[in-house]
Amino acid sequence: MIRTATALALAGLALTPMQAQGQAEPQTVLVVVAHPDDELFMAPAIAALAREGHDVTIVFATIGDQGPGVTSLPRGAALGEIRRGEATCSAKALGAEARFLEGLGDGTLAATPQAAGSPARNFLDQFVSAYLAATPDLVLTWGPDGGYGHADHRMVSALVTEAEQMIDRQNGARLLYVGIPTGSLPPVPAMADWAVTDPALLTEAIAYTPADLAAATTAAQCHVTQFDDTARSGMMGLFDAAMWRGKVHFRPAF
Repeated sequence: MIRTATALALAGLALTPMQAQGQAEPQTVLVVVAHPDDELFMAPAIAALAREGHDVTIVFATIGDQGPGVTSLPRGAALGEIRRGEATCSAKALGAEARFLEGLGDGTLAATPQAAGSPARNFLDQFVSAYLAATPDLVLTWGPDGGYGHADHRMVSALVTEAEQMIDRQNGARLLYVGIPTGSLPPVPAMADWAVTDPALLTEAIAYTPADLAAATTAAQCHVTQFDDTARSGMMGLFDAAMWRGKVHFRPAF
């Protein structure tokens, strides 16, 4: 989870921001993350894609049932169901649909991933089914760093990549990793250890409008158990001023 801490490239075409904005045919997009609130890391890009008429679904691997956030509720199923609702609220604010994989516990994705019946294999089975049903043109997810190194984030990145590499590349979706350009981390202690990426590698970007950023702020307001009022109101503006500056940055996986 984030917690307290593109130009669209579709169907094998590497488009520049100006080419992609408002000119691409409607496409199917999957945004794949580990927990409710992870979508905020690319929220205005999601809003921009939805506004441009693309069919966007956010796939949540878990319901965040173990994350502390700012709630006094105990960890467990009840908290997870509240966060399922928060994630659905956020997706709606961004113009996207929310989809949840089932039976995957928060914080478990890296547990013995090679074992039969492991959370990792369960994720892979469910995601491949969702992928084949959606036949997406574009998939967005964490990079191998997982943002700040969270094991679930790293595993989602690795497993989505594994699924993509099994699919015929002529028919497979474009897979992009979200990243923070080196030198653009917000000046807050909670993000001092977040991973950054050489800007030369971040060759894709999804530009967004003030309305998209406003939608992202509305989405952040949904995550009441994750962030206090000040963080929910200010985090998207902080990210915009420091690391986004009008566009969310990505790099191709392949």
